[in-house]
Amino acid sequence: MELRDKTVIVTGGASGIGKALAERFHTEGARHVVVADRDAEGAEAVAAAVGGSAAAIDVTDEAAIRDLVERTESEHGPIDLFVSNAGYVTVGGLEVPNAEITNMFDVHVMAHVYAARAVVPSMMARGEGYLLNTASAAGLLSQIGSLAYSVTKHAAVALAEWLAISYGDRGIRVSVLCPQAVESNIIANSPSRRTGDGFGVAGVDGVLKAEDLAQTVVETLAEERFWVLPHPEVAQYVERKAGDIDRWLAGMRRFQSRVFADEPGPAEWLAGEA
Repeated sequence: MELRDKTVIVTGGASGIGKALAERFHTEGARHVVVADRDAEGAEAVAAAVGGSAAAIDVTDEAAIRDLVERTESEHGPIDLFVSNAGYVTVGGLEVPNAEITNMFDVHVMAHVYAARAVVPSMMARGEGYLLNTASAAGLLSQIGSLAYSVTKHAAVALAEWLAISYGDRGIRVSVLCPQAVESNIIANSPSRRTGDGFGVAGVDGVLKAEDLAQTVVETLAEERFWVLPHPEVAQYVERKAGDIDRWLAGMRRFQSRVFADEPGPAEWLAGEA
């Protein structure tokens, strides 16, 4: 996909990855960028910077997503690219309350469902359109120390695969963004039992600037490839996992032992020893 003259919606667009994508899409010549976020003030600021429009929205509200799509189509024409990007991370294992897991599922999975449900019919009618869903390298591998994040990001990847299979022959392209650590509010506000620095396990291969991630996204969209991997090491990790899952699991357990060498790990959290 070439972004010039395209109409784009970016959720989670007020900061971090979403902000960098909105800015880069504008630089690439997008006709209109809608910046959607529950942070209304932040969304307004980014929208003003890119000459777009802002929408205060809770991505777990399907009616709000549907209204956003309908309003955008009415005011700016067909939506060429929908970037479903909102997300967050927590630390915890089996001891985590059900409500916390359910809420993360709503943000990381159902928000993508709501977006696709709202835009796919009109995209099919036109015979073209693009969905970019943000997941995580954790959705291809795992996130040590976070059950809910690991599970919901795997589900996000699976959903993107299903969408690509189901609608690819109808002119709809799908990509899934699977980074490791990126400079963003998610990283800045994320607790790390290991270091307290907010980078934790995800930063093992370095923390990317959001602008560098946006470059990878633009390149991948141009080539219409499914995986968007800003950290190229992730592809190698996935190959190792697929090649010998038992060896990979053993390696992850060793890694986990190093991460929690000086403090309680997930097994101790469940036993109330944290």
